Amino acid sequence: MEVTRLMARPGGNHLWLPYTQMQITAPPLTAARTTGTKIILEDGRHLDDGVASWWTACHGYNHPDIAAAVRRQLDDMPHIMLGGMVHRPALALSEALATCLPGDLDHVFFSESGSVAVEVALKMAIQYWLNRGQTGKTRILSFTGGYHGDTQATMAICDPEEGMHHLFSGVLPRQYVQPLPVTSEDEAALERLLQQSSDNMAAMIVEPLVQGAGGMIFHPPSVLKKLRDFADRYNVLLIFDEVFTGFGRTGTMFACEQAGVIPDIITLSKALTGGTMALAATVARRHVFDAFLSDDPKAALMHGPTFMGNPLACAAACASLELFRHQPRLAQVRKIAEIMQRELEKCRDLPNVRDVRVMGAIGVVEIAAIEDMNRLKAAFIASGVWIRPFRNIIYLTPAFTMDEATLCRLTSAVYDAVQAGAFRKLP
Repeated sequence: MEVTRLMARPGGNHLWLPYTQMQITAPPLTAARTTGTKIILEDGRHLDDGVASWWTACHGYNHPDIAAAVRRQLDDMPHIMLGGMVHRPALALSEALATCLPGDLDHVFFSESGSVAVEVALKMAIQYWLNRGQTGKTRILSFTGGYHGDTQATMAICDPEEGMHHLFSGVLPRQYVQPLPVTSEDEAALERLLQQSSDNMAAMIVEPLVQGAGGMIFHPPSVLKKLRDFADRYNVLLIFDEVFTGFGRTGTMFACEQAGVIPDIITLSKALTGGTMALAATVARRHVFDAFLSDDPKAALMHGPTFMGNPLACAAACASLELFRHQPRLAQVRKIAEIMQRELEKCRDLPNVRDVRVMGAIGVVEIAAIEDMNRLKAAFIASGVWIRPFRNIIYLTPAFTMDEATLCRLTSAVYDAVQAGAFRKLP
């Protein structure tokens, strides 16, 4: 089928794209290849990728070490069920994750996506209390501005007002949603809720340091310390959703390290395989795992994604973690932060700019409003860059291996588009 026929509608005649109104959206670009930090289109154009494919390709595209590991594993065994069997890549990866995670986050449950990893964490937290004989602790506390996935249970813990799942508000189970305890007033309100409702609360969940899809909202490490203290005092498990923030994105290997806080459960995905394969992990501390050990089979965690611990994905993730061990990735993140802070700061005094903020390899320019998203996206493509703004946020989350010249092309494209008002509707 010719590309022109395939692209008769956005996404072709049969492909349904994510987060897209298929009737009115312009036809998407067709990617042909990737290399380094570039996307090469079928028409031959090269785009500098400023978002690393939704923050996953932390080492850049087509890294030879990861590709070689996947090829070797493909020859040996592309997939085998983890039901009743194990395999070396899953064993090696679980050990590597337990080694690099802080504290006693030692017990790794694999799945295929960040949303599912969070669902597993919620299920794990509720069953933890059930296995201990406490039947009433079934509700979850999440926070304003949070995003934790698009599946049924994760939609219920996303921000109900600012998030993208408001259409399902009458269908989803009601959970607790509170502002993060950044101010003393919010801290007091959170404590009042815990005093009133902790008896029926299984866990609280937060994206540490950065609430990503909720608007790239930053909060200080002290907030995480407060949450740990509240969780301990009111007998509630603490879950950190590090699907976005894990693996160096905020400047440390895991965001929780900046607060010196160890959650009871942590969720990981996105950059876990270096952007190569679908894989996620839900990792629990020993006391959580121990609650599932029993002579009663019903006390087991009854969950098992078909492709959990896929050998190809585990091999890719092991190779990615080796790159973190032997390459200066965190130093590269610090350099990226310095460059983005310097270059994006130039946007601060432009009209309609509300804020400029940088943390690790995350750079954000917040606009008062983006009136014409398609026009803004087209301006970036015309500049030879791939940047995907959302809501009123223009952000960069580049690969850690990106060189300074390429990164400056991205920051210049942001500055030029904002200065030109490319986010406005044309009269």
